[in-house]
Amino acid sequence: MKNFKFAFTFVLFLLFGLSNAQKVGVVDTEYILDKLPQYKEAEARLNSQIDTWQSELQTLQSEFEKKRSAFENEKVLLVGDQLKLREKEVTDLDKNIKTTTSLRFGANGEITKLRTSLVVPFQDQIWTAIKTMSEKNGLGIVLDKANNVNVIFLQKRFDYTDKVLDVLLKGSSGSDKKEKTNTKGKK
Repeated sequence: MKNFKFAFTFVLFLLFGLSNAQKVGVVDTEYILDKLPQYKEAEARLNSQIDTWQSELQTLQSEFEKKRSAFENEKVLLVGDQLKLREKEVTDLDKNIKTTTSLRFGANGEITKLRTSLVVPFQDQIWTAIKTMSEKNGLGIVLDKANNVNVIFLQKRFDYTDKVLDVLLKGSSGSDKKEKTNTKGKK
């Protein structure tokens, strides 16, 4: 009798679970970002800023190497205050390089903040588009295959990436939509 109750309960849970099964969809946010021209422009500005800062750091590093080398070569000739002053110049320049590197490229540096301010508006737009698309298509769960989700197999009908792009690009000109359609056909 207990086995019958258990089996009956199990079947009820199974039927309830199947009747309330959630439809699952998958999107690729990296692909979506790659198709947004505004994101590419913002990313190019960020990369330009990174290149500028790296160039400045290389200049500082070069100056440091020259001063350190000159100091090492002249060290035996310097005495007293001259020795301390030149040593302080080299040490201060080294500290300046480390501080600048940390402020710009560190975990909480300017680049991290710039990248966050670049990506967040696009993430918000994509989130809104995913929400709109998932409600329209009755999806209960949407996975992002760009965020290290291992999708081993995916039927095209469950990949909603292009539908999210359609929501995002809805206001685009007709030529953008034609270009998108042409790139779809080339895949």
